[in-house]
Amino acid sequence: MSFDDLLHVGRPNLGNREKFLSLVNEILDRRWLTNQGPVVKMFENTICEYLGVKHALTICNATTALEIAAKALGIKGEVIIPSFTFIATAHALQWLGVKPIFCDVGPRTHNIDPTKIEALVNENTSGILGVHMWGRPCDIETLQLLSSKYNIPVFYDASHAFGCSYKSNMIGNFGSCEVFSFHATKIINSLEGGLITTNDSRLASKIDKMRNFGFTDFDKVDELGINGKMNEISAAMGLTNLECIDEFIAKNKANYDLYRKYLSSIPYVKLIEYSAEEYFNYHYIILYLDTVNSKRSRDELISILHSNNILARRYFSPGCHRMMPYQTMTDYSRLDLRVTELLSESLIALPNGQSIDDDDIAKICSIINNFISSH
Repeated sequence: MSFDDLLHVGRPNLGNREKFLSLVNEILDRRWLTNQGPVVKMFENTICEYLGVKHALTICNATTALEIAAKALGIKGEVIIPSFTFIATAHALQWLGVKPIFCDVGPRTHNIDPTKIEALVNENTSGILGVHMWGRPCDIETLQLLSSKYNIPVFYDASHAFGCSYKSNMIGNFGSCEVFSFHATKIINSLEGGLITTNDSRLASKIDKMRNFGFTDFDKVDELGINGKMNEISAAMGLTNLECIDEFIAKNKANYDLYRKYLSSIPYVKLIEYSAEEYFNYHYIILYLDTVNSKRSRDELISILHSNNILARRYFSPGCHRMMPYQTMTDYSRLDLRVTELLSESLIALPNGQSIDDDDIAKICSIINNFISSH
């Protein structure tokens, strides 16, 4: 069994290979490999047009982008975030010496539950960091009301949400800023990369300086900064993939619809739903297994899928509050994270993207059906 025969979450989407290689050859001929070269600028301008946002600042990866965003916003003390997210959301804050305060999520939305936030706000709270889980947007209006009420910024980890919308406006236009991931596993990738979008020109100027050591001129430093720049080759990959995003989304949507067709008649399992009123990238095929009524284990199903060379994944298990170093830092007695606990034991991410076909989906769903019916 070769690597190419495996069906797994996270196989990278690839755009036009000839276009990418042509851009790479131009970069090599130009010998401008990094430091805000023309391909990075072209990529950023194309993103601004696609999202309808004023400023798009590419970063070397999304974790660094979160760190730069938090630093630029003056975040300190504590920030309220969902525990049901990728560990990088919490790590980016903790790395800066900012304490993540874990909030539960909604059982249907899987996003931070606005009704649970106010109880966590105190004099040390300096921000709210929402996560658009699976590309489905947070309750942005309510979070903005809380931001205004407590005079603290709200910003977003939009790693899953490139190409998605909220009330017909593209994700990337909300909060003080939003952070995207262009990791190889995302809807579009730049090999490795991240992005900060904002409509605040002053904040954009600050981020621009901070991602380049604080330079404001060739040899003039006015800001504390780090090396967070994206290189030209990564930008070429991102630009090439962005040109194919409609193709990627159409394939994802077709896969999602076929999964839904095959799984609809199987008891105790259900796919997360996407609203027909918004744009989505359909990049995440997330299956919920009712472990209580089915009396079946999510991890047992994953093991069976793996034994059939289908590398499905647990997302996100356990919650961040049960990972180190937070497991030893958090006072569990005051945390109500029951939804996070349930979801972390019940969800499976199924293979999606260009690398699977209709027969693959039929096989995966047949295995799931056999697993449920064999009880």
